[in-house]
Amino acid sequence: MKPQLAFDVGGTFTDFVLQDQQGRLHAMKRLTTYPDPTEACLAGLDELVAQTGVGWEELDRAVHGTTLGSNLVIERKAEGVALATTEGFRDVLAIGRQKRYQLYDLQIDKPRPLIDRTWIWEVPERVRADGSVWRPLDEAAARRAVAAMRERGVRSLAVSFLHSYANPAHERRFAELVAELAPGIELSLSSEVSPQFREYERTSTTVVNAYLIPAVREYLARLGEVLRRRGFQGGFWVMQSGGGLAAASTMARFPVRMIESGPAAGALIAARYGQLCGQPDLVAFDMGGTTAKLCLVTEGRPQTVDTFELHRVRLAPGSGIPMNVRSLDLVEIGAGGGSIARPELGTIQVGPDSAGSSPGPACYGRGGREPTVTDANLLLGYLDPQTFAGGGLRLDPEAARRAVGERVAAPLGLSLEEAAWGIHAMVNLNMELATRVVSIERGHDPRRLALVATGGCGPAHAVRLARALGIGTVLVPAAAGVASAIGLLAAEVRFEFSLSRLTAFDRISEAECEAIYAGMEREAKALLGQSPAAFVREVDLRYAGQGYELTVPYRHARSAFAELYARRYGMASPTEALEATTWRLAAVLGTPTVELPELPPGEGCPPRQRRAWFPELGGWADCKVHRREALVPGQRLDGPVVVEELHSTTVLPPGATAVVDRHGTLVVEPGSDR
Repeated sequence: MKPQLAFDVGGTFTDFVLQDQQGRLHAMKRLTTYPDPTEACLAGLDELVAQTGVGWEELDRAVHGTTLGSNLVIERKAEGVALATTEGFRDVLAIGRQKRYQLYDLQIDKPRPLIDRTWIWEVPERVRADGSVWRPLDEAAARRAVAAMRERGVRSLAVSFLHSYANPAHERRFAELVAELAPGIELSLSSEVSPQFREYERTSTTVVNAYLIPAVREYLARLGEVLRRRGFQGGFWVMQSGGGLAAASTMARFPVRMIESGPAAGALIAARYGQLCGQPDLVAFDMGGTTAKLCLVTEGRPQTVDTFELHRVRLAPGSGIPMNVRSLDLVEIGAGGGSIARPELGTIQVGPDSAGSSPGPACYGRGGREPTVTDANLLLGYLDPQTFAGGGLRLDPEAARRAVGERVAAPLGLSLEEAAWGIHAMVNLNMELATRVVSIERGHDPRRLALVATGGCGPAHAVRLARALGIGTVLVPAAAGVASAIGLLAAEVRFEFSLSRLTAFDRISEAECEAIYAGMEREAKALLGQSPAAFVREVDLRYAGQGYELTVPYRHARSAFAELYARRYGMASPTEALEATTWRLAAVLGTPTVELPELPPGEGCPPRQRRAWFPELGGWADCKVHRREALVPGQRLDGPVVVEELHSTTVLPPGATAVVDRHGTLVVEPGSDR
């Protein structure tokens, strides 16, 4: 096989994986650098390539996942971003859906629009929902608007005219005027970015794309250029929110599709490990340094949504920034190793804010003073200060004691151990609530699911999380700390297209359907510059008169819709008329696979001993400490046990048992703490 590499930028750590010609996986972590993550990316890639002896020119491809997009939107740092919309619709972002995400909370504030009203221009024109022109584009007024944008210093412009999904002619002509009068302005047309109905969501999606384009295009171009200078000649791919890869050049045009780039890869590899262990239904649990991400996987495939919200307030629907792009159905909360703990109203509050990589947790010795989850885990004896991160980052227990003792234990009148355990338990509770969202609220009983734990912190918390939810099996893959980077190598090359055409599904002819999909296939070939290996067709259906729809495969759409509707809502009608709203096409260019190496047989090595805090045993107790690389297939571990590896630590509390499978995965029965 040809060697390949992947690198995933997280809020605290950047993960790297290289698979060589023999299929061996080589991994490492580096602290993410701010404000430019490229610095850590290149330093880590250079080190990993040098360690493995693989030449840059030998690499077949490089796959990248990044949190750059979501960070830019959440931090609202972009400048010179504007919106052009139909006259009379200037306030579409501010009005939104006119809903309060918490109906009875009088203190809430609606999400502030990404673009201030003073940076929104109205253009006289109007297209009806059927695509007919009610008011032609006023080109004189359009020219004046473009001139005003140029004078204001607009760098990136979102164009979202009413019903442009049905007839994009006005948007395209306006784009021509912008190219003529202000060629330096980057353009995002809603008819290209999100040709779907529902004006607010389509405009919001296009605005986010415009918000990201300048920074993401520069970032990807710079990264690609430095890779080429090192001799890299392979393909440069970027992970999309929906779990598929796309060329970096394509993502530079549609960066809104990569806003959940990094978290998607973790769910993909969790699904792969679940299949290997005979667990197709599971919760993918990825806890890193800044956040915890959870995703439901059913029948071996992560669940997806076609509209998702970024930066929700307390996970409440309607509280975030909506985007009409295919995304894995992720719940992401501020619960990571760097999440900051503080006393609040006599209790311990953990997160959502994080110490990140700079300064990081207090125990990192980089100037941080705030107590974090990692500081608590160190004080509980779960982490070894000498071997953390493979010994590349020595932890300072005394700094952790000061931070937890002075800022949590003393104000609450707790001992140091009680405070540290309280932090550990509280972050587990936060993640338990999020797990219920992705399981119970999706119609699945968590007791019938497995839990796959990845990320640098996930394995330390997974078993107790599973116990709280009644989950009977926990899978902790080998190299769990860099699993998202491995997941990048397992993703297929795939790009999604969509088009809203509201029609009675029972009355539309096969020829009309074929014409819709044929148009999208031509668009796919033109955009991707090649003919995909396969096309996957889907359609959004609803019962006539309803306001929301479900996405189902186009083949046998009616029966698929009835089955999904019944599973989601408890019943379905075999006779009710169906309405199609949006037609979807996935262009699949290839499905590369990452080879997951198997453990060789062996005798194993005797464990070390260490004292750690286990409330199940009344406090401090001796536990066995195993090195992950010394485990052999079939080996059984009985808690209390700590398993250390280069990039993560697994904690098996008393009552838990684990067996090592042929791929090195710990197959854990959580047991009970009673």
